[in-house]
Amino acid sequence: MAATGSEKQGATAYYVSTPIYYVNDAPHLGHAYTTVAGDVLTRWHRQRGEKVWYLTGTDEHGQKIMRTAEANNVTPQAWCDKLVEEAWKPLWEHLNIANDDFIRTTEKRHTDRVQEFVQDLYDKGEIYKGGYEGPYCVGCEEYKLPGDLIDGEGEFAGQKLCPIHKKPVELLKEENYFFKLSEYGPKLLEFYAANPGFIQPESARNEVVNFVEQGLQDLSISRSTFDWGVPVPWDDKHVIYVWIDALLNYATAVGYGANQEKFDGTFPADVHLIGKDILRFHSVIWPAMLMAQGLPLPGKVVANGWLMVGGEKMSKSNLTGIKPQDLTSHFGVDAYRWYFLRAIAYGSDGSFSWEDFTARYTSELANDYGNLASRVAAMVGKYFGGTLPEATAAGDAERAVQEGLAKAVATADQKIGEELDFQSGILAIFDFVKQVNGYITEQEPWKVAKDTTPEGQARLATILYTAAEALRGVAVLLNAVMPETSQSLWESLGAEESLGALADQKVQDAGAWGALPAGATVTKGAVLFPRLEEKPA
Repeated sequence: MAATGSEKQGATAYYVSTPIYYVNDAPHLGHAYTTVAGDVLTRWHRQRGEKVWYLTGTDEHGQKIMRTAEANNVTPQAWCDKLVEEAWKPLWEHLNIANDDFIRTTEKRHTDRVQEFVQDLYDKGEIYKGGYEGPYCVGCEEYKLPGDLIDGEGEFAGQKLCPIHKKPVELLKEENYFFKLSEYGPKLLEFYAANPGFIQPESARNEVVNFVEQGLQDLSISRSTFDWGVPVPWDDKHVIYVWIDALLNYATAVGYGANQEKFDGTFPADVHLIGKDILRFHSVIWPAMLMAQGLPLPGKVVANGWLMVGGEKMSKSNLTGIKPQDLTSHFGVDAYRWYFLRAIAYGSDGSFSWEDFTARYTSELANDYGNLASRVAAMVGKYFGGTLPEATAAGDAERAVQEGLAKAVATADQKIGEELDFQSGILAIFDFVKQVNGYITEQEPWKVAKDTTPEGQARLATILYTAAEALRGVAVLLNAVMPETSQSLWESLGAEESLGALADQKVQDAGAWGALPAGATVTKGAVLFPRLEEKPA
């Protein structure tokens, strides 16, 4: 039985990847959704004290990119260079994506290793020459099975369409090289049965198992009708099929064939984050390729759902592609990172609307979280001159807050770090924020402050210390999701000087009550989540 990412021997890196994205156009919300999810996941594991490797990048070969470049009167390489440097990399920087590497499939470190991998399979007898005729979607860069196609309507009446791109497929006939994928069906089914968590969510797993049980066809792994791709090493009249080329990025980026120590310490990925429209490539073709080469298989392939706008999948071809900057310019980067993981259960389709984002921002971020931070800092400033007082009169109410923080830490760590259930993890943290708000409302420190006796002042000090210490825990827990806001709160609490950098705080220690020392200087900084201006046109 093939090993998985969770069984890596001697490996120290928690390895997470996004798909590598086609550079036929600028990135939209769908691309950013997966990339932010990977960033939150890897930041979370970094704050567990683990070594992490987070990979993203761009897929730059294939017919779709060649045609896009031709339509723009530039070479494919020039088109890719422009998009990567002016659109893709700047957006990831804008969204605070802390990736460890950015792989481009036109890089020599990738193309050389792809040729070596395919040559090795050919030498082993896993690849043979043949011919193929069938419907091909250039948008998907994939031959389609007749049963996958849908009937066209309107201008496409009488034609067969790709169900994803809703455009007519092309009937292609060419000489190709084939990988013996059909021989791996039983091995894949055995692997799925032994590793039920390999494909997530459950609906995706069921889809793949049903597909493989129907029998696999051998896979065309070359194209001969165009030349924008990695040449087949033994036959330069062919280029390697773009998906074979693309999938290998997960190996080439971490040293396959070039840096054995790095490869052994990183590969395979613990988690491949993908869109559900590329599920079969990652859960059928990629594992079969690794089996053929005797390499270990990934730990998990996790398919997120589609972001929907007006009932349509968000994409350029459906005219629903929205630039992330359209939202970050209004709501801010941290709120953007928070919203999609909070509002949509990862793995399910979810609808985006400006109105929903506005309502959640106002209610949960501005009113619940931001207002709590402002009130606590203002009261410490008003009643104790900005110096965090010592808690000397704790009782049942304070113990309930301590227990609430411990519960939030445990739940969020399990949900985000292990189950990739970002929504439930974030909700657990915000349930705690609501608990702290309720605690302040019930304790009424503004009334307690009127009691100038030592007992009254001790009680006031305990209330405000409890609230500030709770916020310390929240800052640690939300650092992976909203790093800029968490850093501002961390500095406002005076934690930087007394506890060190926020990035060095362990998630599992966030609930260790009493970490924020009395005497810390608390300042009321800028409002964490400013009031939203009118929606831009």
